[in-house]
Amino acid sequence: MKLQELAQNSIAGLPLSNEDALAVLNDSSLNVLDIVNQAYQVRKNYFGNEVRIHILNNAKNGKCPEDCSYCVQAKSSEVPIEDYSFKDEEEILNEAKRAYEAGAYRYCMVFAGRGPTKFRVQKLAGIIKKIKETYPIQVCLSTGLLSQEDTDLLKEVNLDRLNHNLNTSEQYYPTICTTHTYQDRLNTLKAAQKSGLQICSGIIVGMGETDQDIIDVASKLRELNAESIPINFYMYLEGNQLGPKPDALSPQKCLRILSLFRLLNPKAEIRMAAGREIHLRSLQALGLYPANSLFMDGYLNTIGTNPFQTLQMIQDAGFTIAADKGLDDLLAKFEAMEATNPTPSQDASTKAILKSLKELRPTTVLK
Repeated sequence: MKLQELAQNSIAGLPLSNEDALAVLNDSSLNVLDIVNQAYQVRKNYFGNEVRIHILNNAKNGKCPEDCSYCVQAKSSEVPIEDYSFKDEEEILNEAKRAYEAGAYRYCMVFAGRGPTKFRVQKLAGIIKKIKETYPIQVCLSTGLLSQEDTDLLKEVNLDRLNHNLNTSEQYYPTICTTHTYQDRLNTLKAAQKSGLQICSGIIVGMGETDQDIIDVASKLRELNAESIPINFYMYLEGNQLGPKPDALSPQKCLRILSLFRLLNPKAEIRMAAGREIHLRSLQALGLYPANSLFMDGYLNTIGTNPFQTLQMIQDAGFTIAADKGLDDLLAKFEAMEATNPTPSQDASTKAILKSLKELRPTTVLK
C-alpha cells in the first residue's frame, strides 16, 4: 500500500482494495496520524472545515418488541431506562425549536419500535410538515421498518433523510438480532431511495465483529451511495443483552475506523456518533479530521459532553459549524448557561451514563 495515494484515489472515486482496507484498520506499521491525514484530505475536499451538528430527539422510548441485543430499548434489555410513549406534537415542535436555536444543522427524530402503523406514519408526516414550514433546519427520521407507501408519503412532506442503520454486516447480523433481518433493514433503505429520500445508515462498532465485518458495512454503504453514515461505538450498560465487550476498541482503532469510512465513502457525511466520548477519549478532536459531523446534547438514552464542551472542542480543533448562528455566539450562550445551571457531562470513563427524564424531555415540565 502507498499510503500517500489513499486520498488521491478516494477523491478520484476509486475504492480501496479489501487488502488495503484491512491494512487501514489493523496494520501497525502504518502510523495512525498519517492515515487520519489522508482521510482529512478527502474530508476537506468535499466539506472544507465545517462541522454539521445533529441533535437527537428520542421521541418514543422503550417498549420495543425487537431483540437487538445491543439496544437498551429492546424487549430483551434489563437496563432501567425511562419508558414513555409517543411525545405529542407540541413537545416535538418545541424540541425542534430548541435544536435550531442551539445551532443544529439537522434535527433527528427517533421512535422506538419495529415500525409504525399507517396511522402513525400519517401523524409523523403532519409533524414533519410543520417543522419544515417553521424552522430552516434539516430533518431526519428514524422509525423502524417502512414500506414503499410509507416512504412515498414522507417524501411528499419534504422529509430530508430517513435513518435506518445497518449496524453490522449481513454475516454477523444474526448474532445481534433475531426478530428481523439485515435484508429487512436493507429493504427499508431501498424504499427510501426509490421515493427520492436521502438515506442515513451506519454501524455500531465494538460488538464483537471482525475487521472484515466493518469493511463489509462500509462497502455496502458505498454501494448504496448513503448520504449520511453515523459511526456508533458500542456502549455497555448493565442489563444489555449483548454484555460488556472490554478492550474491543482503542482510541486509535476508532480513528482508523472513521478514516476507513471516509476513504470508502468520500462524499458522505461521516458522523462521530454515540460513544465517542468513551472510546475516543482524549483523541476526540482528531475524529473531526475524517468525520464532518457529530451529535451534540447526548444520544438516545445516554448523555454526552455538554453543548459548551462540544462546541469548544470544534473551535479548538480549528473547525467551524454549518449554521446560521455564529460559533462564538453559541459558545458564549452555552458558557453562560453552564455558569448558572451546570449540566451533566460524559467524561472519558468507560461507563456510559443514562439520561434522566428531564434530559430526555427538556421542553416539558414533568412531575
